[in-house]
Amino acid sequence: MQHDFTSHSADLAQPRSFPWIAHGFALGGDYSPEQWPEELWQEDVALMRRAGVNSVNLGVFSWGLLEVADGQYDWGWLDRAMDLLHENGVGVNLATPTAAPPMWLMQAHPEIATVDQFGVRTSQGGRLAWSPSSAVFRRYALRFVRAIAERYGSHPALRLWHVSNEIGNENARCYSDETALAWQSWLAAKFGDIAALNEAWGTAFWGHHYTSFDQVLPPRHARTAHNPGLLLDFERFTSDALLGHYLAERAVLREVTPDIPITTNFMVMNSPGVADYRRWADEVDLVANDHYTIGADPERHGELSFSADRARGIAGGRPWLLIEHSTSAVNWQPVNRAKSVGELARNSLAHIARGADGALFFQWRVSSAGSEQFHSGIVPHAGADSKIFREVEQLGATLRALAPVVGSTVERARVGILFDWESASAWQAGNKPTRSISYLDLPLALHRAVTARGIAAEVVRPQDGLEGFDLVLVPTLYLAAPGVAEGLTEFVRGGGHVLVSYLSGIVDEHNRVITGGYPGAFRELLGVRVEEFFPLFEGESVTLDTGQTATTWTELLRTEGAEVLSSYATGELAGIPAITRARVGAGTATYLATTLDAAGIRSLVDDLVALAGVAPVADVDAGLEVTRRVSGDRSFLFLINHTDASLTARASGTDLVTGSVHPGSVAVPAGGVVVLEEDAR
Repeated sequence: MQHDFTSHSADLAQPRSFPWIAHGFALGGDYSPEQWPEELWQEDVALMRRAGVNSVNLGVFSWGLLEVADGQYDWGWLDRAMDLLHENGVGVNLATPTAAPPMWLMQAHPEIATVDQFGVRTSQGGRLAWSPSSAVFRRYALRFVRAIAERYGSHPALRLWHVSNEIGNENARCYSDETALAWQSWLAAKFGDIAALNEAWGTAFWGHHYTSFDQVLPPRHARTAHNPGLLLDFERFTSDALLGHYLAERAVLREVTPDIPITTNFMVMNSPGVADYRRWADEVDLVANDHYTIGADPERHGELSFSADRARGIAGGRPWLLIEHSTSAVNWQPVNRAKSVGELARNSLAHIARGADGALFFQWRVSSAGSEQFHSGIVPHAGADSKIFREVEQLGATLRALAPVVGSTVERARVGILFDWESASAWQAGNKPTRSISYLDLPLALHRAVTARGIAAEVVRPQDGLEGFDLVLVPTLYLAAPGVAEGLTEFVRGGGHVLVSYLSGIVDEHNRVITGGYPGAFRELLGVRVEEFFPLFEGESVTLDTGQTATTWTELLRTEGAEVLSSYATGELAGIPAITRARVGAGTATYLATTLDAAGIRSLVDDLVALAGVAPVADVDAGLEVTRRVSGDRSFLFLINHTDASLTARASGTDLVTGSVHPGSVAVPAGGVVVLEEDAR
């Protein structure tokens, strides 16, 4: 991969084949010089050089400071900041700061703001207040995008366009009259005629029959639940509306600066209003993701790994960019706990181990004012003489030592986990048998159980294909898109092994229940038929005849060709199968009909990986996270210790950070990270 930025025109000649932004791994974050006196900027760039910062996101919320009145621009401070960063060897990911409409625009055109389901229009004072269906906002936003692109498109500091910010985070859904017109047009384009919509949504229920598209309103507040088909399609419409705004900004940037790569920051563990980030990934030159750990989660590193594997799946296995994460505490959780010593490095390197070619933070210098004044940054309120800044300095040194890894890709895993936000949206749309199950619960639990064994996993969409996998996990895939069941059946017949869980294959693409017995789409493959759901109340549990404990969810199930692996030993369903397995062709299809505790999940995963013959990435002690990146005949083993004791990996190679040679094993200190360039395997 080419990372030489010796000349601006040569650097970015083919951005869509290689859209990268820095020498080696990118390190840095959001920089807001406009928040600080200009005399402080020299200190900023000196500290950036000291820490090894080579990439910043600039101007993310600066529209009102650059277009100070309608059509009146003041570029001076940004000119000086761009020049200063370039002089100090820092590349710029320049934002189109359309996430934050100026106050003059909000007051001149209040109609651009989102309207909530109760009919209340968003007032000024927050961010992302604009409606994606607002023609007025689109006109002003694109005018500004053209102006900033013409101003800085040839600036030698410019490495990447950063379109808006977290599109959909606060403006995911709008219920305005203007949105209603866009929604009706979207429906007409999708269904063609109103009869098809009525059939897809089952509008005969409650007499919701429509005779024209202009009768279909957004799901504004009603005293009862809306139609699940309408709710799911409104999520799809919202995603398309948000993507439409990104594409409109991209079109202007591509016209003015055809050689500059373009992206926007995803939020793959939040996906606000975005039904399918994989589709968005086809429209960016570089997949960029935001991720923040949940401080109250004692296994937050497991959620981080799932997020990173999902980002890699969205990127199609190509290198991607961690464009935002935190050095320490955030400011939006109930308790914002600071990260422990070494956690900053472990978090950053875990993303890199799983395919990121850079780790940027929000933000450079912690704000002294504003709503994020207690969100951590690289330079805290205490200044550079601080734990955080010293740890970022050390991370910079580590990343420079890992330069040979840049551009490599994560070794293909043999375990695939099917995960789909559209399915999650379907589960959230309308009343369900229980509110105690989140669409993320089981995917995270299975991913943690697999990776805790040193086994690699990939998180992919059901439509992405199953080639190369030996074991595929299908956790709570509530919506089964057309072709998914057929693809899984073909995979199993060919010798693959599948686990399908409860609440999978229940509805079709219109959020209509597949009748004939659950789990609808997968019933034939699994050789089971579920007659009725028996969710459990909070605190209620049952025991299986294998000694495992089950909570939250059980089902009245009978086998139709599958063998019984485990049954309920207690409770109302005593004697009813809880885990089954069908042999189909050369493979197997296992069905999990209940919510197992952590020990039960571990036991089930042990059984499945043994059945599929899946080996760990390397022979490591329990508690050691292990991932391999490869490039040609070179391979790099990342070993991350999340425990408070030294752990050992049986592997041979050279530690890229220390230069130490390990002929057969390597000890990873408590809380530490080792990256081995492996001996020829």
